Amino acid sequence: MIRSVLAAVAAALALAAPASAAIGTTFPAGFPTIVDASLGTPVLGFGAAGAVDRTPVILLHGNNDTPYPTACNPFYGDVQALADALEARGYAASELWALGYQGEQCDILADPTIRSSETHSTVANVPDLRRFVQAVLDYTGANRVDIVGHSLGGTLAREWMRQDHAHHLVRRLVTIDSPNHGIVDCSPNPANYWQLPSLGGFTPDSAVCREYGADDTPFLRALNHVETNGPTRYLALRNADTSFVYFSALDGVLAGVPAEDRLGRPHDFSGSARLEGPLARNVDLVGQGRYDAILGTAHLGILNSPEAWSLVADFLTATNGSVGGPR
Repeated sequence: MIRSVLAAVAAALALAAPASAAIGTTFPAGFPTIVDASLGTPVLGFGAAGAVDRTPVILLHGNNDTPYPTACNPFYGDVQALADALEARGYAASELWALGYQGEQCDILADPTIRSSETHSTVANVPDLRRFVQAVLDYTGANRVDIVGHSLGGTLAREWMRQDHAHHLVRRLVTIDSPNHGIVDCSPNPANYWQLPSLGGFTPDSAVCREYGADDTPFLRALNHVETNGPTRYLALRNADTSFVYFSALDGVLAGVPAEDRLGRPHDFSGSARLEGPLARNVDLVGQGRYDAILGTAHLGILNSPEAWSLVADFLTATNGSVGGPR
């Protein structure tokens, strides 16, 4: 979720060219232009024209990421790789959609504190998802979608569903290492280096930390009043060994920070990515840092993981009623 990188890496991001992939980087002709509510520019994303036989899938990236590699984010954007994996499992390109709700991330190179700002908060981006889901439904003629969200993308989907009572529009939701119960990066402790402006400014009173800096923030109390609502079925993928967003431990090249919440209270966030309730299935993964070729982190690697991709595909395509009924 908190994709802060060292200054040298950030400089490289601005110079490198985007990678290529089978799934595209545009929306099809006739798909409406959706203006980002907090940025005032058209949202990024992809989709394609064509027949739709399966429930359309909407893919959501995490905080400080993009739906595909961009000039300012060339080494990540792994939502696109997940879409490629789903296409290889039989999905048509017309059934795979992605929303980029924070722009190309060029602005954070000039001002890294944008990473934790209002424009990167969950609540600020709900309007973008609301309009995008409706646009996909209208364009494809489907009456429901599936959503797969990495990190902030997972809780963004849950908050939109909560605000709009929209569970009837989402057949299955996958959250991938999402901050369902808060993050460890918001403590006032001097050892919490994420507070530094150059690393995102995740101070206790930053917008993202007001949402996720403790498991009992007003935002999370509302979101988790009921964690899973039918008829949606849920799959929560969690890093069980380390993740720099939840564990006070080394994650790739990133050192751990104190296990405290935004008020300085000791707190274990390591189980944050789990979801409770009879409609949820939780799967723990380990060793996902090997899929993050830049920083070696499990939190970023899990989105680029063939293990995670397979679990997502199996869940979305299963016909077993215990995970949501026929496709």
